[in-house]
Amino acid sequence: MADLLTTDEAATYLRLSERKLYELVAQGAVPCTKVTGRWLFPRSALDRWVTAGLIAPAALTHVAAPPIVGGSHDPLLEWALRESGCGLASLPEGSEEGLRRLTRGEVMATAIHLHAQGGDGDDAQVNIATVAGAPGLHDAVVISFARREQGILVAPGNPLGLSDIASVARTGARMAQRPLGAGAQLLLFALLARAGLAAHDLTLLKPACPTGTDIAQAVRSGRADCGIATRSVALAAALEFLPLTWENFDLVLRQRDYFLPGPQRLFGFLRSAAFREHATELAGYDIDRVGDVLLVN
Repeated sequence: MADLLTTDEAATYLRLSERKLYELVAQGAVPCTKVTGRWLFPRSALDRWVTAGLIAPAALTHVAAPPIVGGSHDPLLEWALRESGCGLASLPEGSEEGLRRLTRGEVMATAIHLHAQGGDGDDAQVNIATVAGAPGLHDAVVISFARREQGILVAPGNPLGLSDIASVARTGARMAQRPLGAGAQLLLFALLARAGLAAHDLTLLKPACPTGTDIAQAVRSGRADCGIATRSVALAAALEFLPLTWENFDLVLRQRDYFLPGPQRLFGFLRSAAFREHATELAGYDIDRVGDVLLVN
């Protein structure tokens, strides 16, 4: 069967009458696209739509999501939400929790920076691949926000002589950590796998730090010797930064919410000179692709 189904093929595939299918199209409830006057239905998107209905029927309704950006914490994003006047609040709980809240309709958008696990995989595509295959996000769009530099934060002078994750394990350095599902914690696990190490090889402190700023505070206060966060967080806290990798930091929201006034005001602000100047000031950001649409599910 073709990957793009016609109306009668899609109705047969979903075991619906064509009339009912047209009703769903008119409501914007079913994934489809119009090409040269004909409705076409991506079979893979229909599969995710059906799965989403089995998992969470509420995901198929058009209840307005609250004006909140969930997911990962980022200083530049927090500043942009405030300075743009977009009216969107922030609820930073980690990338994976943000995606769960978006699926349940509890946030309007979410910020993610995911990392391939198991020691291999393409970090450059993992955000897009995760959203593309997520049940309940058949109508999602991924927007590029920035590439960020992640690294190890240490006290000024790097007293333990740390350089990478292997050196953290070798020296027994006390490492502040982020909650499970946070992008920085996923990066930590990916780095451990690539170095042939496991979490028990590190001295990980508890409780977990909610944000990168909390990681910096733990290091600055002496409670921790190190932790993973962005260059911008290290600079703001006057800590030394040991670079590890650049990562994609993206925004995810539903297609129908993309054109709402709040998101549109934010996206407009991301193209401003003020935004570019502040990104340069914070350091550790590449915003050449800011606002680019990376995926339309």
